[in-house]
Amino acid sequence: MSEHSEVRPDVVEAIVGVLKGGDAGELPAGATAEEKTAAKDRYLSEFVAERSKRDRQAQAWELLLTRSYDEPPTWARIFDDLDPDVHTELGELYDALPAGAQEEYARRYGVPSTV
Repeated sequence: MSEHSEVRPDVVEAIVGVLKGGDAGELPAGATAEEKTAAKDRYLSEFVAERSKRDRQAQAWELLLTRSYDEPPTWARIFDDLDPDVHTELGELYDALPAGAQEEYARRYGVPSTV
């Protein structure tokens, strides 16, 4: 492999930083087409992963907040109020649950084996 076709991780990282809104002045000179492609692929993969995570988080919140409360509820209270059918779905979304909900879920049902 020639030196020109090697993808330099620091250059890819710098390009990704600019794609995420960083200062274009931080770009190293002489980025190759391979480095630009690798940066674009990484940026798009991260974007899709973040969107998927946000979608899973929104789904988890919809399952958790099935009613309104006069006072801020504890995680225990929220879980007490859940329909039992929701527990399986929450287990599938365990990684997207807020930390307190993960702790309460683990306390009640254990950590899902898929995690």
